[in-house]
Amino acid sequence: MSIFGPETAGLLLASNSTISTMIKQFLAKIPRKSSKANATDADGGSSSSSVTTDVGNNGFINTYNAISSRLNTVKKMSSSIFPASIMPAGEMIDPQIPFKDVQNSEKLRLLISKLNLCSKLYDFQDQAQDSVEKDIKRQTLVEIIDFLSSESAKLSEPAMFAICKMCGNNLFRDFPPKNSVYSPRGETEDEEPSFDPAWSHLHLVYEILLRFLSQTSLDPKVAKQYIDHSFILRLLDLFDTEDPRERDCLKAILHRVYGKFMVHRPFIRMVVSNIIYRFVFETEKHNGIAELLEIFGSVISGFALPLKKEHKMFLLRALVPLHKPKSVGVYHHQLTYCIVQFIEKEPKLSSAVIMGLLKFWPVTSSQKQLMFLSELEELLEMIHTDEFEKVMVPLFRRIDCCLRSSHFQVAERAHFLWNNEHVLHLIMYNRQVIMPLVFSSLERNSQTHWSRTVLNLAQNMMKMLNDVDQELVVSCQGQSEEDKSTSTVVAERRRLTWERLENIAAFQPVVGNVSILEETAPCIVSC
Repeated sequence: MSIFGPETAGLLLASNSTISTMIKQFLAKIPRKSSKANATDADGGSSSSSVTTDVGNNGFINTYNAISSRLNTVKKMSSSIFPASIMPAGEMIDPQIPFKDVQNSEKLRLLISKLNLCSKLYDFQDQAQDSVEKDIKRQTLVEIIDFLSSESAKLSEPAMFAICKMCGNNLFRDFPPKNSVYSPRGETEDEEPSFDPAWSHLHLVYEILLRFLSQTSLDPKVAKQYIDHSFILRLLDLFDTEDPRERDCLKAILHRVYGKFMVHRPFIRMVVSNIIYRFVFETEKHNGIAELLEIFGSVISGFALPLKKEHKMFLLRALVPLHKPKSVGVYHHQLTYCIVQFIEKEPKLSSAVIMGLLKFWPVTSSQKQLMFLSELEELLEMIHTDEFEKVMVPLFRRIDCCLRSSHFQVAERAHFLWNNEHVLHLIMYNRQVIMPLVFSSLERNSQTHWSRTVLNLAQNMMKMLNDVDQELVVSCQGQSEEDKSTSTVVAERRRLTWERLENIAAFQPVVGNVSILEETAPCIVSC
C-alpha cells in the first residue's frame, strides 16, 4: 500500500516534468563536438524525455545519467583548450608506451606524460627501496633522451614547460651539510671527492636538459619564459656540489645557456660576480670556482672592444681578489687564463692587475709564491713599456724579497725571470732603476747561496750585467757597501740601547711585588 496519496503523486509528476524541461534547456546550450557526442546527446535526450513518463526515484536516476553523459563530452573537449601538462591524469597517455607505438601527432603528449612520470623523486640512500620504480624512471629518461636526439619537430610550449619542470624537480636541491671541518678542495692528495648516490638518474636529467638547449629549432624568445632568472639562479647554486661529474655537466649547460639566451648574459655575469664576492670576502668555501672560471675564459675571449666598464670592474673587483683565498691553487690555472684574456684584449690593464697581484702577494706560503711568480711572468710578457714603468719599483722590491727567500724553489723561480727575453729587455732598458733594488740579493746569492742551481743562476746574471754595464755594477757595489756599513752601525746602536735598558731594569728597587722606576736620563731607542 502506497504511503502517498493521489495528490502527492501528482505533485511529484509535475515537479519531475519541470526539472526535466529545465535540464533539456541547459544541455541544449552546450556546444557539440562530434558525431559521437551527438549520439551521446541523443541518448541523453531520450533519457531526459523518459523522465516525464516515470514517477518517483527512477526519474532522478535517468536525469543524473543525462547530466553525467553531457559532462563527459565537455571533459573531452577540455583537452583541446588546456595544455597537456595540466590535463587530468585520466586523459594522459600511458607514459610506459614507447614513442614508436604512437602517431606523430600524439608524440608530444606522450613526451609530456613521460616527463610527468620522471618528475617523481626517490630516496637513493636506500638503493633497495622502490627499485622497480627507479628502474622504470631510468628507462623513461633514456627514452626521452633518444626522442630529443632523433626528433626534429619543434617542441610545443607545454613540452618546454614540462621539460624545465622535470629538470627543476630533479636537479634543484639543497646539499647536505659538511660533517667534517672544511678543507679546501684539492689541498690534500688524500681527499676523495664525494659522489651523489642519485647520479644514475641525475646524469640522464642533465643530458635531457643539454639536448633541449642544443636543439636548433629552440626559439630563445619562447624558451626564456621557462629558462628564466629564477631557473638560472638555482642552476648556478648547483656549482657548489662536491660531485665533480655534476660540475662538468653544469659547465656544459651554463655555457649553452649563456650562448643561447643573450638576454640573460648580464644577469649571469652579475650572479657569478656575487658568488665570487661571497667566496673571497666571506666564506672561502665553494667547490665550483674553477668550473665557473673555465666558462668565463671563453666568455671573456668574446668580449667586444673597447671593453665595457662592467667588464673592467669584473676583472679588478672579482678576478684579481681571487688571489686572496688559501685554496687559490685549486683554480689558479683557470684564473690566470681569464686574466691573460683580459690583458690581451686591453694591455693597459696590465699595470692595475700587477698592482692587485702585489696587494695579495703571499708572505708565508712558498707554494702560492711559486704560482704568483709564474703568473707574473705571463703578465710581463704582454706588458708595454709605459705600463711597466708604472709598476717596476714596487714590483722589483717584491722580486728582491723572493730572491732572498729561504725557500730555494722561490729563489730559483725568481732568478728564472731573467731567462725570459721580453722580461730581460724590460729590465735592461730600465736597469738604472731596477738593478739597485736587487743588486745586493744577486751578489749575496752569487757568493754564498747553498743551492747550486741558485748559485749558478746568480753568477750568470752578475756576469751578464758586468758585460752590459760595468759602470752600473761598480756603482751598485759601492751603494751595497754603504748600505752594509749603515746596517752595521744601526745594529750596533740597537744592541747598545737594549743593553742599557737591561742594566736600568736590573737596578730598580722592588717594594713587595711592585718595582719603583727612579728618574733616569732619557733613553732614546733608534732602530
